[in-house]
Amino acid sequence: MSIWKKNLSLDILNQTSANTLIEHLDIKYTAFDEQSLTATMPVCQFTHQPFGMLHGGASVVLAETLGSLAANFCVSEDYYCVGLDINANHIRAMRSGMVIGTATPMHLGATTQVWQIDIKDEKQRLVCTSRLTIAVQRHKRAQP
Repeated sequence: MSIWKKNLSLDILNQTSANTLIEHLDIKYTAFDEQSLTATMPVCQFTHQPFGMLHGGASVVLAETLGSLAANFCVSEDYYCVGLDINANHIRAMRSGMVIGTATPMHLGATTQVWQIDIKDEKQRLVCTSRLTIAVQRHKRAQP
């Protein structure tokens, strides 16, 4: 059974990135299924730290991007989701290529969600693993 409560397509997902940090880092949503969302990010000069390796902060941006957007597509139009806490373990250094992140839910509750985001290299080796806790909020409607 699908976790998605809103219309989902790669075009819709990628349109959300316009004029954001996500677009600047060239993060692209590439796949989704009934239980996960996947995106890619290049490992290059604008995602490097000063020693020429993938910046841990760039990995965290990819993780939070995937988990936050996925969370927002798992709630009805009456709600929105924001990141509450994130952690990341950086496992493998990368200097070039592409990383692929996949977000899967660990918990989809009424007030919180918890997402696991694994970021791998093109050989499917783990580069970073992250856990994101999400706050689920009800939209405040204007009073008449």
